[in-house]
Amino acid sequence: MSTSSSSSVPIHDAVKCIEWLIGHWKSETSKGQFPTIETFTYQEEAVFSHVGQPMLNFSFNATHPETSKPLHRETGFLRINPGTNQVAYLAAQNFGLVELEEGTVEGTEINLESTTIGRMSFAKDPCVTKIKRKFKLTAPDTLEQTVYMATTKTPELKEHLWVQYKR
Repeated sequence: MSTSSSSSVPIHDAVKCIEWLIGHWKSETSKGQFPTIETFTYQEEAVFSHVGQPMLNFSFNATHPETSKPLHRETGFLRINPGTNQVAYLAAQNFGLVELEEGTVEGTEINLESTTIGRMSFAKDPCVTKIKRKFKLTAPDTLEQTVYMATTKTPELKEHLWVQYKR
């Protein structure tokens, strides 16, 4: 195990392949869109940390770009299957969605697709039915995340969110 500069806790060998995510990221550019809503922008902070287990902890906190009003919140874990490039993304979101996405790590890119989506009984329609997500480190201090979504109203995956962060 090595030690990350962001923590004195040794990094589990399994997460060395995603160590490049560890840190505090702030959005530089962001865009939200979907066929059933108007295009919007937002600000977001993303934090990836570790506590020595074969996973990273994460949180995403989005705010309105003009008022700083809190918007979307998401927290969870990015877990590696030790000895493989398989990764699982487990998240809970403040609007009543929980999700499990699975995929692979290839260098400085992670591709994920939902396997399970849970929804609280009083969540707003339409229901999210599928999510596809990609994280890509495009430079040592630049991270991009793209999220595709399908719903009961829009059954085909469509780009929903794109954000570029700086560390």
